[in-house]
Order: sequence, then C-alpha cells, then structure tokens
Amino acid sequence: MPGTLTAKGAATRQRIVEGAAAEIRDRGVLATTLDDVRARTATSKSQLFHYFPGGKEDLLLAVAELEAARVISVQQPHLGDLTSWPAWEAWRERVLDHYREQGRRCPLNVVTSQLGRSTPGAQAVVTELIAIWQGEIATGIRHMQASGEIATDVDPNRSAAALVAGIQGGVLIMLSTGGLGHLEAALGAGIDALRRSRRSR
Repeated sequence: MPGTLTAKGAATRQRIVEGAAAEIRDRGVLATTLDDVRARTATSKSQLFHYFPGGKEDLLLAVAELEAARVISVQQPHLGDLTSWPAWEAWRERVLDHYREQGRRCPLNVVTSQLGRSTPGAQAVVTELIAIWQGEIATGIRHMQASGEIATDVDPNRSAAALVAGIQGGVLIMLSTGGLGHLEAALGAGIDALRRSRRSR
C-alpha cells in the first residue's frame, strides 16, 4: 500500500506507525491494543484499517520495518564512513552507547518475537536489515583495503558477516543478562582481527 498512497496518506500512515512504535516502547507489544494506538494518534477505526487491513499484525510489521531502519540510522554517520581506524572505533562506541542507552528493551526484537521470526514478513524485515548492515561494514573494509590498512586477501563480506553475527549474539546475551561485556568483546575482537590482518601478512 505505501507505494500507492498520496503524500497526505503516506504522512498519515507514518504518523500511525510512529505512534504505535512509541506506544509499544512505553507499554510493551502485548499490552498495546489498536485502541491505544488510535487514542495516541487521534486516528479513527476506519482510518487505521484503511492503512492496515490486517489489523494489529499488519501494523506490527510496519513497526518492525521502522525499528529495523532505526537500527541502521542510530549508527550513522559512523557506519557509512568506516574509512580510518578512528572511524571504526567511533562506530564501535556508537553501537555500544546505543545498546547501553536502550538497555534490555529492544523494540525490534520484541516486535519480531510477537510476529514470529519464521513468518515471511518478519523474515523479510530482518533479512533486509542484516543485508544493509553487512553491506555498510563490507564497504568500509574494502575502503581500508584500498588504503592498505587491511590485507587484500581478507573477504569483506565474510568478515562483515562475522561482525554482524557477533553484534547480534552480544545483543541477545545482553537482553538475557543485562551486561554489555559480550557485545563489547565481539566488536573489539572483530575490529582487532581486521587490524592484525595487515601486520600478519
């Protein structure tokens, strides 16, 4: 539907999605009802179902897309400018700061859990997120290879995939324990391995 909306319709839909995301952050996905979203966004029932014919499931999928986009946006501009070791360290600190600020609340994890990660919609959202994230890191690795800071025989895609996997693993442990240690270790080890690649050749 978003591709067929007028500018006003797209703005209304976005307002509903952002309101639903804020409601879920405040109350949790299970406690949030469509009536809560309607009240928060001053939206009629007919309006809400016009933009989200499948009801709460459609709305949750839109919220998941919004939260996935935020995962990338909060890492910018550092993620898109991995062109020096200080830039990599700045990105690392931004990731750690984000999850430190967020704590055990991870809106994307909460929403996709409610949708069911095996559903096609949720899978598509997470797959796109990982592809964008991994692509940005791989681009940074290629830049560092071109400047001679990372060995040319390092596979950018494989190394980027390992970093993303390490981050996600660290986040899952953080959600279970409340500690950032594993996330910090995964990021540090991944970046250190890239640094060492040039010296070990």
